Amino acid sequence: MTTTNFGGELISFKLEGIEKIHQGEEARDENGKVYWKRHAPVLFPIVGKLKRNQTIINGRTFEIMQHGFARDMQYEPVTKLDNFHSYVLRSNKYTMARYPYEFELYNTYRQEENKLIFIYKVINTGKSNMPFGLGAHPAFKIDQDDLIRGNYYLEFEEEETRAHFLYLIDGLVGTEYAKNKLERNKIITLDEHTFDNDAIIVKGIQNKKISLKNRRTHKKILTMDFTDWPYLGIWSKPGAPFICLEPWMSTADRINSTNIFVKKPDMLVLAPGEEFENKFSVEFFN
Repeated sequence: MTTTNFGGELISFKLEGIEKIHQGEEARDENGKVYWKRHAPVLFPIVGKLKRNQTIINGRTFEIMQHGFARDMQYEPVTKLDNFHSYVLRSNKYTMARYPYEFELYNTYRQEENKLIFIYKVINTGKSNMPFGLGAHPAFKIDQDDLIRGNYYLEFEEEETRAHFLYLIDGLVGTEYAKNKLERNKIITLDEHTFDNDAIIVKGIQNKKISLKNRRTHKKILTMDFTDWPYLGIWSKPGAPFICLEPWMSTADRINSTNIFVKKPDMLVLAPGEEFENKFSVEFFN
């Protein structure tokens, strides 16, 4: 397991010498262009986009870019053992100019043999109630040829009859649901065109275990357990050799958003001194 102070981000996990995490700027297409420079960033204090990249807090307008600022900041290391890495981001002048709340954000990674546990904790260190969004964005390495041939698919552990797919319009959530992509109420097939129209966002999921599998090899690549996360984002760049499975607590602005931060759907709110913690796990297989 390898992590970095920048973004407090996990950047590598190898199982029997085989890399499981997308390698960011090292992964390039045939023209030398980077597919996606990140590995597994945290999304805070928003998930997704704001309408016009702006929001209104206490009557003032603030600009927060897509997925927030935490993924692009230097964290302080807290603990770094062989199987346990923890980092903290504390509010400062830069964050206060974009998000006027005092906080501590902890990104923690724990390895248990072939399983990784991602733990996020937010503490309100200020004197007023603090609304925020939170999400994860890990990218998992896959074989490009198998993707092009449509050999990869996602499968929920049990049938999903109440899940809904959100419809995105320029990164904002539309007023109607998207077409249900589930086959036999369990399977989402992946190929090089799956993400031509942006991410897949699923809400209302009852069963919070999903596996990435390969039809050609008849193998399970990984299983994610995202209990207590209400949304699952699924994303990649078209044809890219990675797949992101993203547990979210909240999502992007609606297209009819008022831009008032506290009125965003699904926002978490902490009173002064309160903290919030949530986790998910990924079990890898060779």
